[in-house]
Amino acid sequence: MPATPLPHGGALPAGPKTCDASGMIDIHRMFRRGFAEAPDLIRGVTEGDTAHAAAVTTQLETLSLGLHAHHEGEDERLWDALGERAPSCAVHIERMKAQHAEMLVQLTIMDAALPAWRSSASSADAAPVLDALEGINAAIAVHLPDEETNIVPVMEYTITKAEVDWFSQHGRRSIPKGQTWPQLGEILASQPDGGDQWLHKNMPAPARWAWRWVGQRRYLAHRAALEGR
Repeated sequence: MPATPLPHGGALPAGPKTCDASGMIDIHRMFRRGFAEAPDLIRGVTEGDTAHAAAVTTQLETLSLGLHAHHEGEDERLWDALGERAPSCAVHIERMKAQHAEMLVQLTIMDAALPAWRSSASSADAAPVLDALEGINAAIAVHLPDEETNIVPVMEYTITKAEVDWFSQHGRRSIPKGQTWPQLGEILASQPDGGDQWLHKNMPAPARWAWRWVGQRRYLAHRAALEGR
């Protein structure tokens, strides 16, 4: 179903903003970048190079876990809240649910195909992963802009800061052990300014120091492994 923008003048709930939902867009940038580059990363793996395939597979599994958690959080906590507090958003909410279901099909196919490719690094086993990624990227191209245009603005007048914090924590809990620094690096790299503004907005000074002295080095090693360097 094509997006229908909320009508101007009266569609958004009255009153001041209740939260800053821009973090949703920040995370969307990471998913866009990560899944968009994935086909080239897979094609860059030499036939039979299982060490390189393992690095790319781990990246895709981590992205998939993050996107599953992102959508599960919305399905669990966002749609009902928006429906109750902004009834004019109902048509958009139903479309979001349908888009989630469509993307879940492709994510599930990719999740099931990745272990075989990790083990073999063969082009034959890469083929179903690439097919699923084509579907995921097509779904992302429809869903994320739609959500940013028609859902995020409504969130900022209906969802509380505590609820936004829950979504952030829910997403962080999906990151596997050992992938925290690499995924932070992926978030930063996907931001328009390279992540400096995101760091200052979202992390206290000690955490920024840890990123610069520890995390950044681990992220660069992660990127080298992804690119087979």
